[in-house]
Amino acid sequence: MNLGDVISERYRVERHIGRGGMQDVYLAHDMVLDASVALKTPQAGQPDKRFKSSAKISARVNHHNVAKTLDYVEENGELFLIEEYVDGVNLDDRLKSFGAIDPHLAARIFLHASKGVAASHHAGVVHRDLKPSNIVVEHGVNLHKLKITDFGIATLTEEVFDEAAREGDITRSTSGTIRGALPYMAPEMMFRQAGEHPGKSVDIWSLGAMMFQILTGKVPFGVYLQAAVNVQNRNREPWPSFMISNPQYKNLSQQLQSIVEKCLQYNVSDRPTADEIVEDISELCFIGVERKVGSVGNLIQNGYSGFIDGEDGGTTFFSQESVYGLRSSASRGNKVCYSSFPGSPRDRGHPVIVVE
Repeated sequence: MNLGDVISERYRVERHIGRGGMQDVYLAHDMVLDASVALKTPQAGQPDKRFKSSAKISARVNHHNVAKTLDYVEENGELFLIEEYVDGVNLDDRLKSFGAIDPHLAARIFLHASKGVAASHHAGVVHRDLKPSNIVVEHGVNLHKLKITDFGIATLTEEVFDEAAREGDITRSTSGTIRGALPYMAPEMMFRQAGEHPGKSVDIWSLGAMMFQILTGKVPFGVYLQAAVNVQNRNREPWPSFMISNPQYKNLSQQLQSIVEKCLQYNVSDRPTADEIVEDISELCFIGVERKVGSVGNLIQNGYSGFIDGEDGGTTFFSQESVYGLRSSASRGNKVCYSSFPGSPRDRGHPVIVVE
């Protein structure tokens, strides 16, 4: 598609903004409503006979944590899905900056993602391809305005998986969609037979796998074929010690670990529903204060504490005990993400994560 192309005398293409395993995504302008939208079209060679069905099904889902399906167009032999445009970045790209995310921010991500999944399940829609790259968050470090995308190709995804199952071994497929999904794919989906249609429980496993990565900085079973082998052998990455070694994070970390463990149960009937996950997380106590970005300045007390020079011009005191993640301490010059609370003579920073 070219800049300026108009679809259905309504949607003017402005630029190409993304490409997934099955589709190209364009930013378009809805000339009727004077609003930006995401315009999606199947890539060449991808199945499209169920694209309209996918649009109808996904349009049932109406929740602020799900990118809304707005329209479906067939024109000149091409198919287009019109979806709510979310001005942000996908969570997969954001995780590359964070590494491991502290349990306070992780709990908020888990809560909103679970709410979006619960809404879709109530509408009878199973995503089947939940992963960080299919979640969009706002620019910056707050990770607010979380929205799950690509519910609009839910049945198309099922068709791709079903075709791979007919070939005999879904885990060895060369499909980009399947390869990208494997680190988060439930065992009943990995080892399904043609004609089997795993249900809502596959999204619950994917939520658990994704949250494991968010909390630890690692996918639980590895990537690509390695993930399938490890899932089959029940060989999972251990929870890292940094999650509970710090008393300030231990209790919430353990509570989140418990919920993730329930999601990653091999027996489908042992997994919670999305509603139950929402309820469990809603009972937790976690910090929801806005996040800031700054750089570590002077360190004091032999490096035990120091000051963060915020991009907003403020100076915040922090203790190394507030640092969470793969790097257990922050050094002078490190870029950090943190929350700030009133204090004297300086505000206090907590939690603190070293970011790239």
